[in-house]
Amino acid sequence: MPRGKATGKPTGKTARQLLFSKALRQQKHPPTEVPLPPPRANMADDMQGATMDRILQEISAIGRKLEGMDNAMVTLTAETRSMRLHIAGFQSQISGLDQRVATVETQMASWTDRDLELSHLRSKLTDLEDRSRRNNVRLLGFPEGAEGPDILSYLRDILPKLTDITFDPPLEFQRAHRLGPKRQVGSDRPRPIIVSMLRHMQARQLLQVARTQGPLRLDSLEIWISADFSKETTDRRRAFLSLRAQLRRLDVKFGLFEPVRMWITKNGESQNFYNPEDLQAFLENLQDQIQGQTQSMETTAQTTQPALGPPSGASRSAPASELEVRPTTDPQTRGRDLERLAKSYDDRGEVLQAVVMHTQLSDRDKSRSPLKPTTDPT
Repeated sequence: MPRGKATGKPTGKTARQLLFSKALRQQKHPPTEVPLPPPRANMADDMQGATMDRILQEISAIGRKLEGMDNAMVTLTAETRSMRLHIAGFQSQISGLDQRVATVETQMASWTDRDLELSHLRSKLTDLEDRSRRNNVRLLGFPEGAEGPDILSYLRDILPKLTDITFDPPLEFQRAHRLGPKRQVGSDRPRPIIVSMLRHMQARQLLQVARTQGPLRLDSLEIWISADFSKETTDRRRAFLSLRAQLRRLDVKFGLFEPVRMWITKNGESQNFYNPEDLQAFLENLQDQIQGQTQSMETTAQTTQPALGPPSGASRSAPASELEVRPTTDPQTRGRDLERLAKSYDDRGEVLQAVVMHTQLSDRDKSRSPLKPTTDPT
């Protein structure tokens, strides 16, 4: 192929042939178009877009949570409204209960007044029954069947001999009979006889003999005479009489008077009791006081004896039995021991003198003769 000048460029014919061959190749194999990439944004724009996406997602999540909270609030509001309705119902019920309780309290107050009134009426009835029995006397110990068919004649003959009293006018009875179901003649447990006297003073005379002489003697039998009381009064008297052993043990003088009055005296002080429970409480308190005094005396004697010490000379060789306070509950024995202990020392001491004086006072009170209680075999 001919070339041009030294420039090295192809000639015109050769150039046309090259272009033509190139066009044919392009028709047979057209070139694929490669898409151009979009214009690239900078780094700051990319970060800002990602942040906004996250913010939008979080806002959406918060919105969903708020929607759930709204639903929960609606449910809570409904439950609160229901609870208020229930509380209102409870309040109405409580108000009704308060009214009922107030009504019951009013009724109880009226019942209390009625109980007091009933107790007062019962006391009055008991008193009236006791007064209606003031002319009655009870005779215990007469053999079963000894009265024969005529009990009034038997008593009219036997009572003056038994009591050694000349009744003027003679004894007169309204009625007399034995108490309880009939028993065999010669029974070892004869029934008591209740007698209604025509004259009250003759009934008092019989009771006075029983009070001063105690049981009367009929051959080899003991006959007891006692007053007649209602069941309530009899039960209260028995409750008082059940405390006699405790009264004697505590060295308390006592006497039971009609209808129900227990008179006691201790250390020169007298009291009256109308209720057995009150007397029982008094005796328990008195027993505690006596035990406290006894323990105090023993403690004082034990602390005083070694503090004084035996005197010099012959008394130092005194036997131990003469220098001891023997443990005993007998006031007289304790007093003698304390006096012997005091004499064995030159200096007795004020405390020991007080103990001896207290014991002597107790012995003096005990030497007084106690009152004889009212005889009541029931």
